[in-house]
Amino acid sequence: MAFLATTDMVRKEPMAGFVGRFATGVTMTSVTWTIAAGAELPEHAHPHEQVAHVLEGEFEMTIEDKTQRLGPGMVAFIPPNAAHSGRAVTECRIIDVFHPVRDDYR
Repeated sequence: MAFLATTDMVRKEPMAGFVGRFATGVTMTSVTWTIAAGAELPEHAHPHEQVAHVLEGEFEMTIEDKTQRLGPGMVAFIPPNAAHSGRAVTECRIIDVFHPVRDDYR
């Protein structure tokens, strides 16, 4: 489907405090997250390249042992297989885009 409203996307909460709206294209997956203040993203890695764009709030992200506090308008690029983790300092809205498609997010 070429056009979707956020309200038409599948809603899931894959981990505590992370509520996402999921959409999958031919080669990419997009997730619009609402993240509760204090929610933690455990360290992990995946074969997908990831772009995280912070729309609202503050999110502290660590990529390969480098930590940065991200605010509105900031973008993080996460290479494939890079260890990364994070924590919502405040309630956040973030859009993540993954390439290739994340089958676990279908």
